[in-house]
Amino acid sequence: MKDATQITTLFVDVGGVLLTNGWDHHARRRAAKNFKLPWAEMEERHRLVFETHEEGKLTFEEYLGWVVFYQKRSFTRDQFRRFMFAQSKPYPKMIDLVAQLKIRYGLKVAVVSNESREVNGYRIRKFKLHRLVDTFISSCFVHIRKPDADIFRFALDIAQAPARHVLYIENTPMFVQIAEGLGIRSILHTDYKSTCAKLASFGLQK
Repeated sequence: MKDATQITTLFVDVGGVLLTNGWDHHARRRAAKNFKLPWAEMEERHRLVFETHEEGKLTFEEYLGWVVFYQKRSFTRDQFRRFMFAQSKPYPKMIDLVAQLKIRYGLKVAVVSNESREVNGYRIRKFKLHRLVDTFISSCFVHIRKPDADIFRFALDIAQAPARHVLYIENTPMFVQIAEGLGIRSILHTDYKSTCAKLASFGLQK
């Protein structure tokens, strides 16, 4: 077993861990194909504004205006919005796993994620994440996004948990390394089975 220091708090990413990614390049490519948009142009415009959008400094309507509706379209904003939201799907086994661990070990659960306010809010409501998560440290709420280490420091302050008592589940290797650099033990999530095994090595068994 790894460091036996008691884990009291789970930090969890959302996209790629509990749910599919909300609005990644795969989803954007599907949108471009579905709405017959020029992919390269749409992606370049997205690249220029997405960090500001995910930090909550550019509204959803402003984002759509700069990336899609900067010229007249044959479809409406509502149609595009519904398509965007429909790209989100759950990973039920991972949601169930975190729920069981929370109950069994009395863990606090905090989300640490990069997401825009509207996508984040939709995903919380649609998949009832508020029933599972105690605190949402989402980039759109705190105006900081990974890889800025301050988002993890902010999460530690909000959770009132020393880094040594926190375990972080994340699917992006760099973000795992950043968290570990702050003393937060972390699991690089690739699939359900291996994450269960890694959790067990920290003393958290389903």
